[in-house]
Amino acid sequence: MATRSERSFLRSHGSLVTVLSIDGGGVRGIIPAIILAFLEAELQKLDGEEARLADYFDVIAGTSTGGLVTAMLTAPNKCKRPLYSAKEIIKFYIDKSPKIFPRRLCPYFFGSNCCCFGQLCGPKYNGEFLHSLIEDVLEDTKLHQTLTNVVIPTFDIELLQPTIFSSFETKSTPSKDAYLSDICIGTSAAPVYLPAHYFKTKDSNGLPREFNLIDGGVASNNPTLLAMNMVSKNIFQQNEDYFKIKPMQYDSFLVLSLGTGSTKKEKYYSAKDVAKWGMIRWLCNGGDLPIIKIYSEASDDMVDIMLSVLFKSLKKEQNYLRIQDDTLTGDASSMDISTEKNLKELVKIGESLIEKPLSRVNVDTGAYEPVKGGGTNKHALSKFAHALSDERKKRIHGAQRACSKTSLGQFM
Repeated sequence: MATRSERSFLRSHGSLVTVLSIDGGGVRGIIPAIILAFLEAELQKLDGEEARLADYFDVIAGTSTGGLVTAMLTAPNKCKRPLYSAKEIIKFYIDKSPKIFPRRLCPYFFGSNCCCFGQLCGPKYNGEFLHSLIEDVLEDTKLHQTLTNVVIPTFDIELLQPTIFSSFETKSTPSKDAYLSDICIGTSAAPVYLPAHYFKTKDSNGLPREFNLIDGGVASNNPTLLAMNMVSKNIFQQNEDYFKIKPMQYDSFLVLSLGTGSTKKEKYYSAKDVAKWGMIRWLCNGGDLPIIKIYSEASDDMVDIMLSVLFKSLKKEQNYLRIQDDTLTGDASSMDISTEKNLKELVKIGESLIEKPLSRVNVDTGAYEPVKGGGTNKHALSKFAHALSDERKKRIHGAQRACSKTSLGQFM
């Protein structure tokens, strides 16, 4: 396995910047996990069973549940290979979600308002199992140790501003070189659902820095644009892991952005419905959390619309692949319903999404529409795998030519 400096050397011989981004969405993280398992399997067909996603992406970004997936894909095991394969992450969600989000039985006379009463008094879940699980999985791995660059957004509730944890910045800002476990607990601390997370690190002078974090989805539930921005910033500052392209050369980006599903095909509320709502109804309406869902959907869609316009203007639409299911209904649209029935339904949704027609967002209506002659998501992911494999091989061959005394095996 290549060291970070060797990967930087390989990267300098590339012609593309490869980016993977995974939205937040709680238990719905199963959906992108299934997409990633398919992509990784396609890469293994091309390059062997040991191929892992971290070998192919220059940066992997994730928010909330996507941040946990990012860490699992990039944290090293004892053999300096990714801690989890994409396929293993699916099993992780199925096995652990019922304990992360345990069902709460309420007296029948509270009905659908039960969760509302509970959430007015404190978070829906205490987070104890999730915290211990993340700490056990990631142990003492720090941000600078990830096998490829990562970007994980959080929000500091004390400072009222986003805090971005990026492996690009661990040298320039040592105080952000935190434990991956703390970062993942912070980015997944969804208001109402889970408690905020506090921890301390030290800066370059040994002075303490405090973090008071809640869910990164507050700032960037779809972190695709953020990941691209961090690459541009890194190029501009000419850090160690810089790429040999210009900071704003976005036609050289190859981007895969994965959503966790939305409810666009189901009418939500009308203006007449919400016109007389007060604070409580916006926060909780019959077990639903309207304001949280609205902010999350808005964040996801704005990023998708901006990037769709950007890549279209560059005549590089094929370089931006966004896969999202906007037809979720009922329990499947929830962030935390982890019954066996719903988990199986989410697996089914992820598997069927692979077979659905390739779609892009209509920037005027916000709806996803099939791409004429675009085939299916399965076809698009297969093409994407070939592009990733070709780029990696070009880098290895370029590095060989630049340093003929270095064996190919050193970079594999």
